[in-house]
Amino acid sequence: MTNFDGFSERLKIAIKGESSYGFAKKCGFSESLIRKYLSGASAPGLEKAVIIAEAAGVSLDWLATGKGETGTGTQAAKQKPDEVVGMEDYAFVPLYDAQCSAGAGAWNENCRVLTHISFTRYSLRKQGLTPEHLSAIRIDGDSMEPVLHSGDTVLIDHTRTTIEGEGIYILRLDGHLYAKRLQRNFDGVSVISANSAYDKVTVPRDRLHELEIVGRAVWAAGWL
Repeated sequence: MTNFDGFSERLKIAIKGESSYGFAKKCGFSESLIRKYLSGASAPGLEKAVIIAEAAGVSLDWLATGKGETGTGTQAAKQKPDEVVGMEDYAFVPLYDAQCSAGAGAWNENCRVLTHISFTRYSLRKQGLTPEHLSAIRIDGDSMEPVLHSGDTVLIDHTRTTIEGEGIYILRLDGHLYAKRLQRNFDGVSVISANSAYDKVTVPRDRLHELEIVGRAVWAAGWL
């Protein structure tokens, strides 16, 4: 069984004096959660420990148990997430910033990878998802409230770029990514915001080629 005794002290060493706020942003966690870990009031589960180890550039084994080398500045720090020893059952999906370039390039051209989010490969297979076709972004704005809130993270399946019944899809428009509900109708496709303060937009049939669907949202999470 994984032993997290002394985790808080190892975490202090791992973050090398970085602020709890800055390190929390790297991990995609709240600052209050990182503060709990640093104070010893709480210890992470395995999935969160993997994300912390990757963000700090240290060995997961050392961070969790205190055994072995820290991995800082060594090959261990340069490993890709899927290469972490003992973590073959996990897939790591990149979380991109939402500011993406317009034009004919790839949807994530010039985007930064903020961190990686871990999922068990079993849970993805159960949903018919493959890790290499997934990515994540954070929602910006209130147009999808109360379904999705600003700052929420959504997982995108990039194999689903055609409308399969009503669902939430990620669209690219004017250099930004938007989460919107799409619904086919007789006139074309309706682009619908969950927030009633935003009007529904209809893309007519003869302009559907202009509707760039990046993928379908298949999972979402946010702080309560």
